[in-house]
Amino acid sequence: MRKINANRIKNVVSELCISANTVLRKDIEKALIRGLKKETKRGAKHILKILLDNAKIAKHEQLAICQDTGIVIVYIQLGQAVRIIGGDLEEAVNEGVKEGYKRGCFRRSIISDPVLRGNAKHNPAIIYIDIVKGNKVKITVSPKGFGSENKSKIKMLNPTDGTKEIKKFVVNTVKAAGPDACPPFIIGIGIGGSFEKAAILAKKALLRPIDRRSAKPHLKKLEDETLRAINRLNIGPMGLGGKTTCLGVNIMDAPTHIAGLPVAVNVGCHATRSKTMVI
Repeated sequence: MRKINANRIKNVVSELCISANTVLRKDIEKALIRGLKKETKRGAKHILKILLDNAKIAKHEQLAICQDTGIVIVYIQLGQAVRIIGGDLEEAVNEGVKEGYKRGCFRRSIISDPVLRGNAKHNPAIIYIDIVKGNKVKITVSPKGFGSENKSKIKMLNPTDGTKEIKKFVVNTVKAAGPDACPPFIIGIGIGGSFEKAAILAKKALLRPIDRRSAKPHLKKLEDETLRAINRLNIGPMGLGGKTTCLGVNIMDAPTHIAGLPVAVNVGCHATRSKTMVI
């Protein structure tokens, strides 16, 4: 049994909060550069250049890529041969978020009560823990802004609906998001499971590098077809028109009930953020 001190978890989460908020993912940066080369509209090229310049400045100055530093989603793959000592795991994660956001001078966007509102004292994290084989802990921090989160949707399709209806639902969701979710987008899609499982899959799909396609041929085909369909909407960077409405479409799936076909779409903005570290 390997022992890992809770304080180490806190420190890792703190560092990941800072790097996720200040350093644009390489796969997204490369996609923005490709978009800049392909775009023909002057306005679209200008916006993409601004986004790349913004990312460069944020990294150099250790400033937030986006002023909305989001709600912090933390994914933990906890090895079953690991024992956390010296404190509580959930408390360590939340202390790490609190410390990271204080050190990074990031905005606290969380309210204490969803109905009554009122500012929370810090940014409590949403934590997902998966028990896996081994003696390591993999931690991924993904701050999620709500300009894009608000445009995400879930639909319980009929079990007889096929990929045509799935694609239609996704494209219509992106069309409804329009300029409000800060395109160009990263689109995460969850198919199957149950109501809540599809949503979790869609959000986890955003973590996968957008230059890596699904290993399942039928899902890879759906990813490629959906990406092309979205880019034909001509929403463009920041909604000003152009070829680059979406940088990537990632799909994750799970077994589901014979009577259902849950599909969730989690919209990610041009600054879709995530950083990972293995202890």
